[in-house]
Amino acid sequence: MNRHPVILAGLILTLFAIAGSGLVAFTYWQTADRIAQNERDALLHQLHVLVPAESIDNDIISDTVTLQAPDLMGRPETLVYLGRKGGKSVAAVFTPVVPDGYSGPIKLLVAVKMNGTLGGVRVISHKETPGLGDQIEERKSDWILRFAGKSLNNPTLSHWKVKRDGGDFDQFTGATITPRSIVKAAKNTLLYFRDRGQALFERGKAPEKEKKPAADEHG
Repeated sequence: MNRHPVILAGLILTLFAIAGSGLVAFTYWQTADRIAQNERDALLHQLHVLVPAESIDNDIISDTVTLQAPDLMGRPETLVYLGRKGGKSVAAVFTPVVPDGYSGPIKLLVAVKMNGTLGGVRVISHKETPGLGDQIEERKSDWILRFAGKSLNNPTLSHWKVKRDGGDFDQFTGATITPRSIVKAAKNTLLYFRDRGQALFERGKAPEKEKKPAADEHG
């Protein structure tokens, strides 16, 4: 039995596989930088929605610290973006995770100004039920926008709950778990900032360059 056609077909398939893999690798190599830049631009846009570009003069994406507060932030480690202007602290943007959403974890951006008020809250990703829990998205409703300007004094701490639980925040018709969990996450972020907010900026400061000793004028 002549096996040459089978061998030839196998070689052709192998060459196509190698060529295909090479094309994929080349395409990724060509587009990786562009993808990374697009992701950076998208993140910067989200941060500037919460901390306006004109209110800071640092590179907020690069000026970060990582904190460990799983009980409040919902994850073992939480990245915090720091906004400064003229060397002064302006706002911190936390990245907490709501572990107890109705359909799974909900990733957030929570901005807190130095006076302890919220610059805003935004949902980065979620798996909540379409038509119910997804009203946490800015494009679906204005519910998430109502956090801006809130603080631990507005409303009072005991009223940082949805109305069904005796608080001041609206819940959704047919969906209470999702808004309840986000209200709790925003409150926990404010609590962390109240107790350790300024320390974040101190940790995030780049070390000053060591000054050279003045030359001995008699030496």
